[in-house]
Amino acid sequence: MIDLRSDTVTQPTAAMRQAMANAEVGDAVIDVDPTVDRLERLTAELLGKEAAVYMPSGSMTNQIALRIHCKPGDEFLCEVGCHVYNYEQAAFAQLSGIATHTLEGEYGVLTPEQFHDGLIRPENDHMVRTRLVCLENTHNRGAGKVQPYEYVEKICRWAHAAGLQTHLDGARLFNAVAATGVSLADWGKHFDTVSVCFSKGLGAPVGSCLAGPADMMREARRHRKLFGGGMRQAGIIAAGALYGLQHNRERLTEDHEHAQMLANAVQNTAGLSLTPETVDTNIIIFRVDPRIGTAAQFVSHLKEAGVAMMAISAQAVRAVTHLDVNRPQIEAAAATLKKLGS
Repeated sequence: MIDLRSDTVTQPTAAMRQAMANAEVGDAVIDVDPTVDRLERLTAELLGKEAAVYMPSGSMTNQIALRIHCKPGDEFLCEVGCHVYNYEQAAFAQLSGIATHTLEGEYGVLTPEQFHDGLIRPENDHMVRTRLVCLENTHNRGAGKVQPYEYVEKICRWAHAAGLQTHLDGARLFNAVAATGVSLADWGKHFDTVSVCFSKGLGAPVGSCLAGPADMMREARRHRKLFGGGMRQAGIIAAGALYGLQHNRERLTEDHEHAQMLANAVQNTAGLSLTPETVDTNIIIFRVDPRIGTAAQFVSHLKEAGVAMMAISAQAVRAVTHLDVNRPQIEAAAATLKKLGS
């Protein structure tokens, strides 16, 4: 099966498994796990931050970031299609008593013109307090769209000038770096906190890091314990994340090339259409003409032909390239798309 459902389906390579098997470990809750410590230090260094905290998932890093930026009765600004708002069970409300104010972007991309002082609630006993701007880069539901760097810079400058803080859900920030050449530190410098995920493009089995100022990360560590994210000899899984961080960032351009190959196949197939029409990174979303059937039916036919993709709405299908799918497999998947979509 050529599995293009997500870049989270990857299996650790032999070299990554060896690094995990040989990992030096300690009790990361009592004091320090040396491998976790190395991962946190390297992540913070690459993002230009003082410190980082390793956690089981990107949902946890995002939710703890929101929690340390906001108090109950506060709100944050975000894009209506973002992961924090759609795919984390509104945990900001359930766990932290925080509200949200959503803005609609174009395939997840928000423009600086959408941010103005009218978005900030006045100090009033009847209203929530606006405290934070949260962006996502790359944007999952926006088919891996990269937030333009100049937009990010202007939006974050506005936020800080208005007395707001900023958080980046950078689950696929490594893909944004590969697509633009803008460094992790340059992306990161505009945000007070940044979350990055190791189990997507980097191929690690588990984990994300939250990075930011040292005092905030001390508070984040405390909330990680509250949320049940304290892990003991976590170096065994952190070693996989560390290996991915050290060895798998440069190869992300290959995934992007493969996504373009799939996109070209869609564009050259009468019954399929890209939405959006351009592909920035490793995610493509395409619409299935109703005359062919529903997205679920098309995905079923793909599976019968040995290709796994994901139906994400009645007529839309998502495919994600990753390190476990090579070029011949992508060529085969592209040929299958053309055959079934014609």
